[in-house]
Amino acid sequence: MPGWKSEVGRLLDRLITEAFPDVSKAVKWNSPLYGFTDGTWFLGLHCYTHFVKIAFFRGVQLQPMPPGASKQPDVRYLDVREEGLTDEALFVEWVKQASQLPGVKM
Repeated sequence: MPGWKSEVGRLLDRLITEAFPDVSKAVKWNSPLYGFTDGTWFLGLHCYTHFVKIAFFRGVQLQPMPPGASKQPDVRYLDVREEGLTDEALFVEWVKQASQLPGVKM
């Protein structure tokens, strides 16, 4: 993750790992994925020029739903810009909720 995005990536990784200590991690298509030991995933990150996009693969089931809509019916997004994560507590809550839902095969 280039530039300021590496700091955001480290923060997100720490928060995800603290919220779900048994998380499995992988990198596919140059994007970090977080999931379960069965090879399914509940969250992914992707870097764009001006933000890091967090994809919750079952995001429509999270309460409240993350703000970003997707063409995929179950996915919701959260964009993190250079200013950083605006609500760490809500992000951690979403991670905890997402880790209780079935993962997605990729």
